[in-house]
Amino acid sequence: MIYLDNSATTKPKEEVVQSFQQAALQYFGNSSSIHGLGMDAERLLRMSREQAASILQVDSREIIFTSGGTEGNNVAIKGVALEHQNRGKHIITTQIEHPSVLETCRSLEKHGFEISYLPVDQDGRVCVEDLRASLREDTILVSIMHVNNEIGTIQPIERFGEVLKKYPKALFHVDHVQGFGKVPLNIKQSGIDLLTISGHKIHGLKGTGLLYVKGGTKLFSLHHGGGQEANLRSGTENLPGIVALVKAMRLVNNDREQHLNHLERLKMFLYKKISNLESCVLNTPEENSAPHIIHFSALGLKPEVVIHALEEAEIYISTKSACSSKSADESAVLVACGKANNISTSGLRVSLSYETTQQELDFFVEKLQEVLEKLSKVMR
Repeated sequence: MIYLDNSATTKPKEEVVQSFQQAALQYFGNSSSIHGLGMDAERLLRMSREQAASILQVDSREIIFTSGGTEGNNVAIKGVALEHQNRGKHIITTQIEHPSVLETCRSLEKHGFEISYLPVDQDGRVCVEDLRASLREDTILVSIMHVNNEIGTIQPIERFGEVLKKYPKALFHVDHVQGFGKVPLNIKQSGIDLLTISGHKIHGLKGTGLLYVKGGTKLFSLHHGGGQEANLRSGTENLPGIVALVKAMRLVNNDREQHLNHLERLKMFLYKKISNLESCVLNTPEENSAPHIIHFSALGLKPEVVIHALEEAEIYISTKSACSSKSADESAVLVACGKANNISTSGLRVSLSYETTQQELDFFVEKLQEVLEKLSKVMR
C-alpha cells in the first residue's frame, strides 16, 4: 500500500499509540478528583501542557486542549465573536479557508455579524494590502490559515501580524493544522492571538488537538460545566489523547529537524514529474508552498475515477479537503484562485509524510501515467 493522503489524516505512530495506551491504563483517574489517582492524572496533565507549551514556545497557561482542528477553529472564532460583539461585529477571513472556518463564519452571519472574505491571487495567496484595506474600527477578528489544506500555499502570516499591530482591537487567529511540523511559525513574533493544531494530521490520534490562546485574550465559552481548560472547555479531559498529542508533536518536530530536506526533495521530484504530463496542470505554486502537498488537475477526467483507478493498485490520494470531498465536484479553492472550470473540476491532491519514500513515488508516477493514458483513451 502507498498512502499519499496525509493531509486528510496520517497513520498514527506506534510510539503515539503506546503512550495513549499507557496513560489510559495507568492514569485512569479523573484529574479533577482530589484522591491520589486523580492527583496523579492531574500531574500528568500539567506535564503534558508544559511540554506542549515548550514545543510551541509559549506559556503553559496559554494551551487549551481540544478534540482537533474543527473544534479549535469554532472555539476561537465563535468565542471571540460572542465575547467582543459589543465593540464590533466585523470579522475578516479568506475565500480559501477550511470548511470549519468558512461555515463557522457563515453561521455568525445569521446572527448579525459581517464577514469580509478576502480574495486570493492565482497561487492562492492573500495580498497584504487587501487585508489592510479591509480592516475597520469595528473589526474584532482576522482568521487566516497558515498553509492551505488543498493546494499547500503558505500565507505571509508574519506580515499580516505586522499590519494588525496597528489594530489592537482585532484579534488574530491562525489555522495551523497543515503547517505544524512542516512549516515553521513563530507564534509570538507573528502577533498571533489564537492558533489551532490537530493531532491526527501529525501522526497522532483522531479526536485530539489544541488551541493556543494568548494570555489576556478573552473568549466566550462554548462549553459550560465543570470549568476545565481555563473555563473554555468544560468536561473531563481526554488525558490519554492529550498525552498522545504531545508525543506526536515532539516526534513530528524531530522529523522536521532531521528529514525536512528529504520531504522537500520528494515534493520537487513529484512536482517536476507531474509538470511533464501533458494532460496535467499543477495548481500548487512552485515557491512558497508547503513541502508535503502537490495539487494538480487531470484535465478531462473526473477526479473520483482517477482516485479509484489508483486505488486498484493500492495507491491512495484524494481530491480536496476530506471535510468537503463528498460535496460538489468543483473546488472552491481553485475557483477562488481564478482557475477555469476544466481545472477546478478535475483537481487531485497528493500529500506526503516524512515516511514517504522515493520508491513509493516512483511507483505512483508510473501508475499515474498508466491510469491517465488508459482513461484518456476511454474518453476519446
